[in-house]
Amino acid sequence: MADGVVIGAGPNGLVAANMLADAGWDVEVLEEQGQPGGAVRSDRGVDPEFVSDVFSSFYPLAAASPVLGALRLEDEGLRWGHAPSVLAHPLPDGRCAVLDRDVAVTAASLEGFAPGDGDAWLDLHDLWGAVGEDLLGCLFTPFPPVRSGLKLLAKVRASGGLRLARTMLLPVRRLGEERFAGEGGRLLLAGNALHADLAPESAIGGGFGWLMSMLAQTHGFPVAVGGASELTAALVRRLEGRGGRIRCGERVTEVVVRGGRAVGVRTASGDAVRARRAVLADVAAPALFTRLVAAEHLPAQLLEDLRRSFQWDFSTFKVDWALNGPVPWTARQAGSAGTVHLADSVDDLTRFAAQIATRHVPDQPFALVGQMTTADPTRSPEGTESAWAYTHVPQDIKGDAGPDAITGSWDRREQEAMADRLEARMEHYAPGFRDRIRNRRILAPTTLQALNANLQGGAINGGTTAIHQQSVFRPVPGTGRPETPVPGLYLASSAAHPGGGVHGAPGANAARAALRGHITRTVVSTAQRALTQRPSTRG
Repeated sequence: MADGVVIGAGPNGLVAANMLADAGWDVEVLEEQGQPGGAVRSDRGVDPEFVSDVFSSFYPLAAASPVLGALRLEDEGLRWGHAPSVLAHPLPDGRCAVLDRDVAVTAASLEGFAPGDGDAWLDLHDLWGAVGEDLLGCLFTPFPPVRSGLKLLAKVRASGGLRLARTMLLPVRRLGEERFAGEGGRLLLAGNALHADLAPESAIGGGFGWLMSMLAQTHGFPVAVGGASELTAALVRRLEGRGGRIRCGERVTEVVVRGGRAVGVRTASGDAVRARRAVLADVAAPALFTRLVAAEHLPAQLLEDLRRSFQWDFSTFKVDWALNGPVPWTARQAGSAGTVHLADSVDDLTRFAAQIATRHVPDQPFALVGQMTTADPTRSPEGTESAWAYTHVPQDIKGDAGPDAITGSWDRREQEAMADRLEARMEHYAPGFRDRIRNRRILAPTTLQALNANLQGGAINGGTTAIHQQSVFRPVPGTGRPETPVPGLYLASSAAHPGGGVHGAPGANAARAALRGHITRTVVSTAQRALTQRPSTRG
C-alpha cells in the first residue's frame, strides 16, 4: 500500500509524485502507456538517425516555472538548448519578423516593418519587466493567487492596474492594432496566441499572445537536449531516487471510493492499489468524473456541467519530417529560428480560425513549425534537419474548406491529404522543401489520442484556453482548485488551473492540496481521539 497513488506519468503526474516523495510519502505512479512522459516524449520513429519529439518540443513555460525550477532537474542531467533565434514569422515577399532573446534585435526587426514599432515592442517588454514575475506567480499557484496577486496590485496604481487588466483581456488583433503600425509585431503576438485555441478576435488572446511573446523574449523557447524524453527521464530519475515507483502498462479503470473517500484505484488487470492518504489524477476531467469515479459519488451539477459546458480545445494534426537539408526558406532569417509561424497576415489567421469555428478543415492551415536540429544539433546528422509542423482542425468536422473532402474519419487517405496540404503550405514559404524530405510521419488527431488518452481528439491543452474555462471556471464553473467533491481525490492534470503547457503547476497544486488535506485530517483525527479518551469528570 502506498501513501499516494498518482494516475498518469505525464509531466504533471511526475511533478506531483516528486513533491509527495519530497514530503516523505511512499508514492506509486500508474501509467497506461508502455513508457512514462505523457505528451513529453521523443523517439526515432521517423528515421533511425533522427530524434523526433512525438508531441511537445519547446518549453518556455518549463524554463519560467518556479515549480520545475525547484526540482533542480539539471542535477538529474537535464540540459536546455536554444536556436540562434527564438521565433520567426516569414512572409511570402521575403520579409520576416524575428523574435530574438536579445530584445534589441527583436525591436530592430519590427522597426523594419514600420517606424516606431521597435519602441512599441520595448514598451511591452518594459511592462513585462515590471509585472511579469508576479503575473507568473498568479499563473503557477492555486486559485485564488493571494500572495502574487497582492504583490501585483502593490506594483500598479489604480489606473495602471486597469490598463494592465484591459491589455490582458483584449483580443490579440486589437492589441496588435493599438501597439503596432506594421504587420511584424501584430503577427508575433497573434501567432503566439494561436499556440492555444485563441482566435485573433478572442478575449484574452492579447494577454496570452503577450505572455508567450515575453516568455520567448525573456527565456527563449528552449528544448531538452537529446529529445523531449530527456525532460521526462530527469523527472523519473529524481522520483526513483527518492523511493517513488512507476508502473507502465497499467490502465486505471476505477477510483475506489469507500466511506465517501478515495482509498485507491483498480486497474484493467484487476489489481487493486490502495492509497493510505490520497489519489492524484493526471487525467482529463471528463475521463476522471465520467469514467473513473462512479456517478453516485459526485454532485449531479458537476456531471451536468461537464456534459453541457466543458469545451475541448482545437484538435491537432502534426507531421514529423526527416530532412536531407535545412528548410529552404525564402526569408533567410527564418533559417536560424527554432520555431516558425506560417500565415500571410492577421486576416489569414482570422480566416483560419473562422473555418475551425464553423467546423471546416482549413484550406490554408496556419502552421507552427519546429526546426529541432537548429535548436539542438544532437537531433540529426550534420547538414540535416529534424523538423515538424502542426496545425489545428475542428474537434467535430462538418466539411472541408479545401478540395480533399476530409470528413474527420482520419483514414489513410485523409491523413495523407492533410499532410500534403501542410507540405504545400511549407512550399509556399520555402520552395523546394519537398525535395528535401527523406521520411515523414503523420500524427492525426486519432493517432495522438491513441498515444495519450488525455489528448481527446488531438486536443493538447486539456480543454479550451478561452476565458470562460479559466481560473474558477476550469474545468467547470465553481472549481478552479485541485480538490474534487471526493475527499482524498485531487485533479492534477492540465484540465485544472492554470491549464495546458509543460510547467507542472497543476501537478504541484494537487500535491500541495493533498499534503494539506492529510495534515488537516491528521489533526482532526488526533483531536477526536483525545476527546474520546479524556476521563469523565462526572461523579
